[in-house]
Amino acid sequence: MNKKVYLTISNNVSHEIVIKKSRFICSLSRIHSEDDAKQFIKQVSNANRKANHNCFAYMVGDDDHIQRESDNGEPSGTAGVPILESLQLTHVHDVCAVVTRYFGGIKLGAGGLIRAYSNVTSEALHEAGLVQRVKQAILQIKVPYNLHDQLLYFLKEQQIEIANEEYGVQVTTNIFVNDDDITSVIDNLNNQFHGQLHITEVGHRFNEIPYKE
Repeated sequence: MNKKVYLTISNNVSHEIVIKKSRFICSLSRIHSEDDAKQFIKQVSNANRKANHNCFAYMVGDDDHIQRESDNGEPSGTAGVPILESLQLTHVHDVCAVVTRYFGGIKLGAGGLIRAYSNVTSEALHEAGLVQRVKQAILQIKVPYNLHDQLLYFLKEQQIEIANEEYGVQVTTNIFVNDDDITSVIDNLNNQFHGQLHITEVGHRFNEIPYKE
């Protein structure tokens, strides 16, 4: 996995499995801060007050500089760590996982608990789906009216997304371009239109696209 690739979950989900009459429910949420994580953990715990355990793990930041986990009363190392490791193995960022357990009366043992908390988290992540966040530049193109249709055709052929257009003395067309492609796109535009376009970088955005390994 390229460390520069930023992945997170596509949707917030809740996924349940039953093992020897114990219910394990993994709730996943995208978060932006540790406060978001704490709020989500509190929300899930309040909704499951009668549960035996609400164990959790979360990672915050592009570089996962904040990582926390809790067994919430389960034997040490059997819940929080397996949940966290499932997040780490999927390479997701800014995600909080809370696994609620309703005890079914049959003890699973340390190994059984580790597998249960790991599996329900992994299955929830699969159900949620992944998206890759891609940094894009916003390029502003000022184009004479007589070249506007030609520009639109070129952008369509190159599958370049148009952000918006404004009409004045010239047409101003804003486009989204992946950061890695800025130089080649500008060079191609200048070559295609023989330097008749005025191109300026005016901002950035993050675009999210479905991700499959």
